[in-house]
Amino acid sequence: MRSDPGIPTNTETPAIELVPCDTTRRFVRVLETRADGLVAFEFAIGWPDLAVELLLPAPAFAEFCATHRVQRLDP
Repeated sequence: MRSDPGIPTNTETPAIELVPCDTTRRFVRVLETRADGLVAFEFAIGWPDLAVELLLPAPAFAEFCATHRVQRLDP
């Protein structure tokens, strides 16, 4: 059986260059401080660009930041 000339025959997976991830670094970006006292923010570990969005009351947010020793990022 002949291979289709339009389909590449190289089956090697190309090398992917991964950016190092320091999981000891924690990041917070405040998105909004709401009138009801809740703080909307992004939290990331290792890579500041890969984050989850969370919502906590202001006192719990302050404790969260202290516990995780976060680095604050600009909005």
